[in-house]
Amino acid sequence: MNKIKKLPPWLGKTTKMIGCFMKDALHDNDIDLTREQWIVLVKLKAKDGLAQNELAMVTERDKTSLTRLVDTMERKNLVYRKRSTADMRVNLIYLTDFGKNEYKRAIPVMQQSIKQLQSGLTEKEINNTIQTLQKLQSNLTHLSTTCGDSHKLNI
Repeated sequence: MNKIKKLPPWLGKTTKMIGCFMKDALHDNDIDLTREQWIVLVKLKAKDGLAQNELAMVTERDKTSLTRLVDTMERKNLVYRKRSTADMRVNLIYLTDFGKNEYKRAIPVMQQSIKQLQSGLTEKEINNTIQTLQKLQSNLTHLSTTCGDSHKLNI
């Protein structure tokens, strides 16, 4: 009997393993960041002063969990909140100098980790994997009303 291979378990396990590997790499280099905190730093480095609700959207977190994450990051002096002058109901999130420094320290660690992760893979294999993942994302975009353009990577 020919058993059909299914992608979701492989994708899920690989994603978990990559997250663990990245966490270990940061920890081994005395960088006190979680994966979630790293993602927020990356988003704020690209556009500092994001509204908290916009940051929740681009990090794919609900508002409550992002609030807890930002609270923790404030305690660690990575970010700070500032009320919008245009709308006092809106909190803008900014990187602190310490947060910017931690981002700079983490960049070479993350680059080296990606290099290690992709070792043994040819450029063709990497490109084929990306193309396959793009096809899956396209399928999901067409199959689900909640998996639209906001989930696409801008790389």
